[in-house]
Amino acid sequence: MKTPDGNLVSSVLREYGDATRALLFQYLPSVEPRRYLYDLAADYPRRGGRSFRPSLCIATARAFGTPMELALRTAVSIEMLHNAMLIHDDVEDESEQRRGKPAMHVTQGVPIAINVGDMLCLLALRPLLDNRNVLGSEISLRILEETERMARESAEGQAFELGWRRDNVNTVCEKDYLEMVLKKTCWLATIHPSRVGVLIGSGGAIDLDHCIRFGFFLGAAFQIQDDLLNLKGDPEAYGKELGGDIREGKRTLMLIHLLDHATPSERKRICSMLGQPRESRTDHNVAWVRRRMDHYGSIDYAREVAHGLAGAARYEFNHLYGHLPDSRDKRFLEALPAWVIERN
Repeated sequence: MKTPDGNLVSSVLREYGDATRALLFQYLPSVEPRRYLYDLAADYPRRGGRSFRPSLCIATARAFGTPMELALRTAVSIEMLHNAMLIHDDVEDESEQRRGKPAMHVTQGVPIAINVGDMLCLLALRPLLDNRNVLGSEISLRILEETERMARESAEGQAFELGWRRDNVNTVCEKDYLEMVLKKTCWLATIHPSRVGVLIGSGGAIDLDHCIRFGFFLGAAFQIQDDLLNLKGDPEAYGKELGGDIREGKRTLMLIHLLDHATPSERKRICSMLGQPRESRTDHNVAWVRRRMDHYGSIDYAREVAHGLAGAARYEFNHLYGHLPDSRDKRFLEALPAWVIERN
């Protein structure tokens, strides 16, 4: 696979991320209750992040020759919804950190964190309604419909993951995992930003279903790399607790591979640990599972799958965007499949 143009990707993410956050903060009300709601709504966005999702939306629209201004409000909505889901995910996963700081529910309590996440979801509707002023009613309504579908797909994917953990389901296979990732990760991270970017850029002239394959392959590679970083990443760059996925009992591709290859006694020990409450899974448990993943090549296997998915995304890029004229934004999109699996 072509080596990713890291400087190009970083510069586009920084430029489009800064533009998205600047407008996002204008949509956060400066009214009461600030201490318990609106100041907290700005917390996760102020922590930074790569702004991958809104940047993908903007770059896709601009690759068609559309000014950033026409895609910026949709990008803001995507970023708001992403941060809202992060707040809720942290509660559901009992995560301790987010972007290098304590998760919101750790410092503010679960009820307030849930309410802040709910408010960010509601606030994300306003920029989509304001799209009518720049995109017209027809395209704006279609973006709202796309957003509704993305939210539904994401909730269904989250339901799979939460249900598997609650019921200690240990028969999850690779196909199940990829279906969950398609819904939970890909629709918000890559499919939806691509679809609405194409919708804005083409004015509705292109069948948006062509974006699903590119978005799935790119998003699945992104998720597997994220799962790998949870095991092997730089703690400062990663921003969450290493090994947290094992402690939370997430059915990652590495865990699925391990369960498929472990001895009966090892599998029994793993399943027993996964059936315990999160707080009962000790550092010793996590370290043992991690060593078993190394022993059976689970990490190397997941990395190979991620590379294969990224290669498929590169093929779909050529099919979807190859006809567009050369531009910085097109080169950014082309670089993403390699970047998602090389990022730290």
